[in-house]
Amino acid sequence: MKMLSSLIVFAAIVIIAVVVLRPRVARAALLKQGQIAPGFSTQMVEGDQISPISLADLRGKTVVLYFYPKDDTPGCTKEACAFRDGFARFQAAGLVVLGCSVQDSDAHRAFIKKYNIPFPLLLDPDKKIATEYGAANGIPILGLDRRITYVIDPEGRIEKVYPSVDPSVHANEILTDLKVPEHPAAPPSPAASPSNAAPSGDVN
Repeated sequence: MKMLSSLIVFAAIVIIAVVVLRPRVARAALLKQGQIAPGFSTQMVEGDQISPISLADLRGKTVVLYFYPKDDTPGCTKEACAFRDGFARFQAAGLVVLGCSVQDSDAHRAFIKKYNIPFPLLLDPDKKIATEYGAANGIPILGLDRRITYVIDPEGRIEKVYPSVDPSVHANEILTDLKVPEHPAAPPSPAASPSNAAPSGDVN
């Protein structure tokens, strides 16, 4: 009986510690508009391939970096598929889309394959990137990232912050805010070569 009481007390202490201490880790400060975006170097999963990537490599481009809790869960699937469905518009505007969560390469590959996701998913197993961007441990008891998006301008500064995201409409929200045309312009037709040009008159 005494041992049972001790176990109950110990369990209560553990629960209290989790409740009291974890939220301090969960809500790191978000970056603000105008701040320099923290640099990162990691690996990305694109299709079935893994390759290195760094933010420095993307200087000169506008980057949409979105953090999400977990591959192949309802909200995260809606969000990824919304980015997928609008991807042609992102590409036409020269925008780079990157997803980031704590899952490993196998989970990312499966998620990409299942939903035909056309953009890379970053590997962040130690939560280093998420911590720098204030997204780590958004769901404390599970240790999953918060659902946050940053738009990083070509000079490497935070252009927009989205701390509250509706997964099903978020991609379109970004496109609207960045004034991306709904119908991307078709590439210009190649100019007619002299050999293909119609004759302008009789040949003497």
